[in-house]
Amino acid sequence: MTFIERLRAAEAANASMLCVGLDPEPARFPAGIARDAAGIHDFCARIVEATADLVIAFKPQIAYFAAHRAEAELEKLMAHMRAVAPGVPIILDAKRGDIGSTAEQYAKEAFERYGADAVTLSPFMGFDSVAPYLQYEGKGAFLLCRTSNPGGDDLQNQRLASVPGQPLLYEHVARLAQGPWNLNGQLGLVVGATYPQEIERVRQLAPTLPLLIPGVGAQGGDAAATVKAGLPGADSGPIIVNSSRAILYASSGADFAQAARAAAEATRAALQAARG
Repeated sequence: MTFIERLRAAEAANASMLCVGLDPEPARFPAGIARDAAGIHDFCARIVEATADLVIAFKPQIAYFAAHRAEAELEKLMAHMRAVAPGVPIILDAKRGDIGSTAEQYAKEAFERYGADAVTLSPFMGFDSVAPYLQYEGKGAFLLCRTSNPGGDDLQNQRLASVPGQPLLYEHVARLAQGPWNLNGQLGLVVGATYPQEIERVRQLAPTLPLLIPGVGAQGGDAAATVKAGLPGADSGPIIVNSSRAILYASSGADFAQAARAAAEATRAALQAARG
């Protein structure tokens, strides 16, 4: 199955547009979970087990593992996710962006070492920084387009005078991803939930691409507005609405896994209600 097919299958099987982001912060772990690399694996594994039937995808953020020397535990966690939730795609949130042989190594890291189904990328260095990832048949790549952080305006919201129509940079990225860069139908876009009008604009420019939408939950993105903007029609590409902290740290007690499941259920229900 291609990445898009895996997404659609998980969306149907779990009646979900929710992605649970795995951003483990040992300082926030409940009592009983070690605040080291082994604890990172154990905490995330419990979250995965509690939410496996509620999500369209999981999204481990590589920095939260690498900063604590937990890369081996991330490999172990990827295998655990495959065992517990074999039908749920895994998006490695790495935001890589480099060219040539370096990009080839990053692609090998994402798809061969960690076995991810998709990866997040920065398109700032152009298509030759994206192309090595597209050599992996059936894998996906999400390009940063209109991100949820305030500083995104510094570049993403600037007009390109040299491009016909003088689009904003994020609009140009969306057009490239929908069109000439999407050689094998493998690309998607990252668009923040804190900017629903921009989600709507990206969807106009990229009607069939999957959109990875962070920012619902702790960052304050509105679930209903996100769904309305990202799914204007039945033929729109899928949306993957990510929530991390609001689910991971729903409780600081021994019931953290049960609380995470309850938070995931509530978010999934809100998204489905907005879909109608």
